[in-house]
Amino acid sequence: MALASVAACCYEGGYALQAIEARAVERHHALRLSLAGQLARRRRWLAGTALSLAGYPLQVAALTLAPLALVQPVLALGLLLLLAFGRLYLHEAVGRREVVATGLIVAGVAAIAIAAPQRSDQPMHGAALLLLAAALVAAVAAPWVQQALRRAVAPWSLVVAAGAGDAFAAIAAALVAARLLDDALALAALWALAAAAAAAAGFLAEMSALRRLPATRIGPPVLVLQVVVPVLAGRISGGEQWGSRAPLVWLGLALVAGGVALLAASRTVAALRT
Repeated sequence: MALASVAACCYEGGYALQAIEARAVERHHALRLSLAGQLARRRRWLAGTALSLAGYPLQVAALTLAPLALVQPVLALGLLLLLAFGRLYLHEAVGRREVVATGLIVAGVAAIAIAAPQRSDQPMHGAALLLLAAALVAAVAAPWVQQALRRAVAPWSLVVAAGAGDAFAAIAAALVAARLLDDALALAALWALAAAAAAAAGFLAEMSALRRLPATRIGPPVLVLQVVVPVLAGRISGGEQWGSRAPLVWLGLALVAGGVALLAASRTVAALRT
């Protein structure tokens, strides 16, 4: 939990720096590699990227010790860091929504920690994993396919692509952790590359979505997908053992998802994610 918490701070702090710079780029760069080129010239975006990258090995390390059912909800605690920054540095008001959302996230993480789901000794595998991975890849690719066919790219397809990319990257991180424990370094490197590609595609989709929709509408579905889908993947294809306390894990996951949706829709948090 400690490793995942620090990773969460790295991810959300880095994302805030990246998003601030992305808003300053001209709109015609959306969904193009030129967007990455424009951002790469900005020091603050590079600093945010370095901070986000620092979170990845911490997340993988956490996944060698605990299941996705615990690690992914803990990553949602990073939103509380953004809430604190918004209050201290932007002087944004913390209202009832933020208080309720914080309570839900903390209660959900606590419930899952108490349930203590067990990490499986076997990596995720099987047809269920392949089907889920294929669905996530299709969702990530959809906006680029629409653009290649010269069709209008629906804003919500960008939002779904962003969430699917993050979810795929989280699942790949769990597979990296499993392969490292098995000393299968080549396979671990391949899954790490897949995670990087998915995260990059999801990032470009989300930055493009921010040009067309307010962050208070983008953040909730993206972050909920990022938390919920990997946990479900671990459950259906990885054999993670929740035991007799499975209802408590489900309750905790529902609380975290609800809290994330509320907090991501908060103007205080959105101010740092845009």
